[in-house]
Amino acid sequence: MTGNRKIVVTGGAGLVGQNLIPRLIERGHGPIVAIDKHPTNTTTLAKLNPSVEVVKADLVERGAWEAAFVGAHTLVLGHAQIGSPEEKRFLDNNVVATEKVIAAARANGIESVVHISSSVVNSQARDFYTETKKAQEKLAVESGLPASILRPTLMFGWFDRKHLGWLARFMQRTPVFPVPGNGNYLRQPLYVGDFCNVIASCIETPRPGEAFNISGRETIPYIDLIRAVRAASKSSTRIVQIPYRLFWILLRTYAFVDKDPPFTTRQLEALVIPETFEVIDWPAIFNIRATPLAEALRETFQHPVYSRVVLDF
Repeated sequence: MTGNRKIVVTGGAGLVGQNLIPRLIERGHGPIVAIDKHPTNTTTLAKLNPSVEVVKADLVERGAWEAAFVGAHTLVLGHAQIGSPEEKRFLDNNVVATEKVIAAARANGIESVVHISSSVVNSQARDFYTETKKAQEKLAVESGLPASILRPTLMFGWFDRKHLGWLARFMQRTPVFPVPGNGNYLRQPLYVGDFCNVIASCIETPRPGEAFNISGRETIPYIDLIRAVRAASKSSTRIVQIPYRLFWILLRTYAFVDKDPPFTTRQLEALVIPETFEVIDWPAIFNIRATPLAEALRETFQHPVYSRVVLDF
């Protein structure tokens, strides 16, 4: 069922939220309330989606944002701290804020929750992001609310400020693009457009108590993925492999210049772990089409409007 069921999206101005909301509108859903604390990105979200109520608020603190849950039917629990050198920011945004959101959802009788977890809950990595995302998923599962759990792998698409989008923009600014080590560690990039269609399916047909690992269906070595991004973004940069240790030192040095770097040493350590994730037949389960990787990259970097929108860190 679409329409006349209020949907609250936390983290609405981030990668998933910015991609999800226009797709929900297109499918006839609404009213929609998006909550996010980022001042610039919430402004971008509001401009691109004028029919959506956008609330700028920090979910770590109780406040007026809780009123958004009154009369709401569905919660898309999508806020998350993705990158930072500070553990506290992960704890605040992935754990404390989630506790506050769940309390508001309980108090207002939310009937359906779609939680955006992460494939890292099944990862070998040990870092602030992984540990706090595990804690966040546990909170959603044990909340007593009817929650569907979705665990995506690394995502890319419109509004990607942290991953392939940042790499593509970096390619446009430099004649040489460094790749750590041999670059042969496998990745399973997931097109966020496909993932948003999975979320929409869970909103339309709730799956409480179920968890799904939503992985990219194409496995590709990191260096080949970088080559594909270079082609899709029409960059002429030269890809150069450099020793892993040197790459780590350069990132560590850069962190002294930029206190909120787009890529950290912890993310580098997770990047080179040679692991792949379960691939289920999510196109059949959720009755959607999986976009081929090359096509998804073209849509990401060649869209006449959205490919030009760059979110702030």
